[in-house]
Amino acid sequence: MRSHLTRRQFLRVSAATTGSLLLPVEAGASSQVASAFPLHKSVGEAATICPYCSCGCGLVIALDEYGHISNVEGDPENPINRGVLDPKSISVRQLANSPRRLKTVWYRAPGATDWQEKPWDWAMGEIAKRVQTTRDATFVRTVKTGDKDVTVNRTEGIAWLGGAANNNEDCYLATKLMRSLGVVYLEHQARI
Repeated sequence: MRSHLTRRQFLRVSAATTGSLLLPVEAGASSQVASAFPLHKSVGEAATICPYCSCGCGLVIALDEYGHISNVEGDPENPINRGVLDPKSISVRQLANSPRRLKTVWYRAPGATDWQEKPWDWAMGEIAKRVQTTRDATFVRTVKTGDKDVTVNRTEGIAWLGGAANNNEDCYLATKLMRSLGVVYLEHQARI
């Protein structure tokens, strides 16, 4: 004879079985059970923007106790994506935690075939030196229009291109920096 198990009976048996697995076997075993089933992890969450395309999808990034990304979810409060993510956004965890990701500065001198590892301070100084050299070489104080000299104070040898990973604050600061250098060729990835 075949017994018929209803859905309600199945749920009762499943709940009782699951609950019995969490009960301590003896009086002093509660700490062993708690360590065997860690229910609370020290995870910090932060809202951010996806770095891939220029849509500006919102992400909620969860960090583990070591500061590594442990989970990526769509931000339901973001008006752009409302919690929905595409495959590129979901792969942010792989991008950040990849063992192939460079964490130091690599430099190849002009004409050289080998790369050299350099310190960050050297790289920042080298970038500043090259920006200043280019600005000084291409700075235009005045242009002649008709029979008048018009003051323009601009550099035509540097251009700035913003990317999708830049939020409004980053773009604002970058624009201020570039304008202070006299850069007139400013563009953003979203407009190209």
